[in-house]
Amino acid sequence: MGDPGFFSGDRTGRRRFLQALASTTPLVLAGGFPRPMGAQDKTSRGPAGPGEDVSPAEDLMREHGLLRRILLIYSESARRLEAGQDVPPEVLTGSAGIIRSFIEDYHEKLEEDFLFPRFRRAKRLVDLVDVLQEQHRAGRRLTEAIIRLAAPRPQEKPDDRRSLAGTLRQFIRMYEPHAAREDTVLFPALHEIMTAAEYDRLGDDFEGKEHELFGAEGFEKMVDRVAAVEKSLGLYDLGQYTPEG
Repeated sequence: MGDPGFFSGDRTGRRRFLQALASTTPLVLAGGFPRPMGAQDKTSRGPAGPGEDVSPAEDLMREHGLLRRILLIYSESARRLEAGQDVPPEVLTGSAGIIRSFIEDYHEKLEEDFLFPRFRRAKRLVDLVDVLQEQHRAGRRLTEAIIRLAAPRPQEKPDDRRSLAGTLRQFIRMYEPHAAREDTVLFPALHEIMTAAEYDRLGDDFEGKEHELFGAEGFEKMVDRVAAVEKSLGLYDLGQYTPEG
């Protein structure tokens, strides 16, 4: 309960309340209330900025955001192919190349090397992990087919155009629920099978692997590449997705 004098109109109580509020104002303006005892600052990786803590789950979920932007590119490409319209081969080969290098060979390998074994050892969500890993294998097969079918010559054949559109639709249909299930079930459960220290070390492992494969700001570079493809297809302007009325 607050000071009864303040709420009953007492001037002394009101003055004490305002003095207490003033004493916290510099902390708020400086960026927040005092940190809990024992809390430590961590320099983040990625776009969150210096001094902000980026957890392993946040890293993985941001990469899912990148994946979802490519799913939008795949969806628009499939729509155009089904309508008999052309899709520049480099749109799909470039997007599939990002899927292969950043999602399959990096993001999914992190899950397979650092997450899935922990869940199996803990005997937690094992059935889910098995399905997720099988979908990783299926996704790699689909990516290979997309790269093969997206080349200029196969796109000239109506049957191959239909096959390409169908393969894109299969990829989208699998990865939309795949990423959502990881975001809402698998990643939150990490806290139940790891200590805080292990969780922090996992973030360091992720950072080291990203820098090894892509150098500094690897995630940001991939976002820029995806944005360039979105712009080439007229998908970049976020406002176009707002319904009218």
